[in-house]
Amino acid sequence: MGNSLPPGKEGHAGASIVRPQEIGDLAFYFLVGTSTPHSPGPRLRPIQIILKEEPALKKFIADPSFWELFPNAAIGVLSVSGIDEAAQLPPEQAAEVAELLKNANAAALAHLDDGVPLSQNRPVAVWREAYQKFPTKKGVRCSIEALLKRVSKGEPVGTIAPTVDITNAISLKYALPIGAEDLDAFDGDLHLGVMAGGEDFLPIGADQPDPPRPGELAYYDGTGVVCRCWNWRDGKRTAIKDATTAEFIAMECVEPERLDDLKAALDELAGLLERYVGAKVVSKGVVDSSCREIPISE
Repeated sequence: MGNSLPPGKEGHAGASIVRPQEIGDLAFYFLVGTSTPHSPGPRLRPIQIILKEEPALKKFIADPSFWELFPNAAIGVLSVSGIDEAAQLPPEQAAEVAELLKNANAAALAHLDDGVPLSQNRPVAVWREAYQKFPTKKGVRCSIEALLKRVSKGEPVGTIAPTVDITNAISLKYALPIGAEDLDAFDGDLHLGVMAGGEDFLPIGADQPDPPRPGELAYYDGTGVVCRCWNWRDGKRTAIKDATTAEFIAMECVEPERLDDLKAALDELAGLLERYVGAKVVSKGVVDSSCREIPISE
């Protein structure tokens, strides 16, 4: 390597500095010393500097196979860092979050029609219809149905933890399903698409793998499935934990006429997480058929 140095650039006192040549993730600097009568040729002292490769930005990508099933869907994406999942709010703020959830339980009643079976209410019906477009396990239900079912039975959704309460409040208020994952646990980009079947997946609370069916819609990364049946069941590997500080949050909408609701819900959720649990918004936007991916990491 010393016999094939690039031309130098003249420096001070007859010395010259050879500019770096990058080879992969390495850069080599060569300092060329001053010639003397006792040392007619330049003396070279190589200095090796290892350049750290910047981690690639993670993205959320909705695959073409998803849009073939749901060409008019939209997904609100919010990624945050610095969040404190184990936050113990001061009494005043804790009371504010509790009031927020109480009001959201009341607001959810506006999405339910008196005397109509739960399954026929629009926010529930659209998701039951959505789940019929791809293979699912029997009895699969969207998270928003579970929340609205409690409200319809006069059993308000109660307080659990600040981030959970805030997320549930927004989900109830807008009647949109919302899910969250540990962003740092993702292996590369996060995708939403149709599965071949048999991909790695260990559900939360399970001891045995429960892989998706062929043709099933799921969130997945380079290691395996993150959430089965689109937004039904989360996996243990990427689940939110007390130590989680970076989160990927998705709220899905299958009704194009509710796009404004989706955007409002996304904005409100971001503001509340910033205010109460120290979140820093890294990325926020809507993925649809005209914009099919979004960065989710710094």
